Amino acid sequence: MVSMTQVNSLKSAVISRSTAVTQVSLILSGTIFLAVMAQISFPIPGSPVPFTGQTLGVLLLGTAYGASLGFSTVAFYLLMGIAGAPIFASGSHGIEKIAGATGGYLIGMLLASLVLGALAGRKWDQKIKTVIPTMFIGNLIIFASGLIWLHQYSGQSWSWTVDKGLTPFILAEFIKIAIASTALPAVWRLVAKR
Repeated sequence: MVSMTQVNSLKSAVISRSTAVTQVSLILSGTIFLAVMAQISFPIPGSPVPFTGQTLGVLLLGTAYGASLGFSTVAFYLLMGIAGAPIFASGSHGIEKIAGATGGYLIGMLLASLVLGALAGRKWDQKIKTVIPTMFIGNLIIFASGLIWLHQYSGQSWSWTVDKGLTPFILAEFIKIAIASTALPAVWRLVAKR
């Protein structure tokens, strides 16, 4: 049994010995998880950015996997989508998703997975008082990157960018943060009891 003080991610607490096969399996299963979360998608009227479950997926996966594995998984997910796998929102794919209006959000998810994993390595995902700020930081990275890219891509004003790329998502993101912020410490408590 691994001491809880020795682990730096939920993944390492659950899977104490990791091999190359384990790592590849986790990357593939994480990619499938993100692809499924991306299919929870619907358009926002007047916005080029759809609502998706991807941000919740990244919050959970980036934190649970840790910085290196989380980053690798999101990078693999993006590469598979660019290569033609229909795993982005609503079964879309291709380089145009990265180069288009939503590209900044996708790149933001990659960056967020790295930061979320690093914070989880400092055990910020184990208690409510630290996991909530962690989830806010992850969302801030995703939306800051997305808004900067959307502003540049669209050529619209900042008020239009915020109105179309942030405002419609605020309530849903608070709900996602609440889900992740309660789920992660709960899973840690279960792991600690084994």
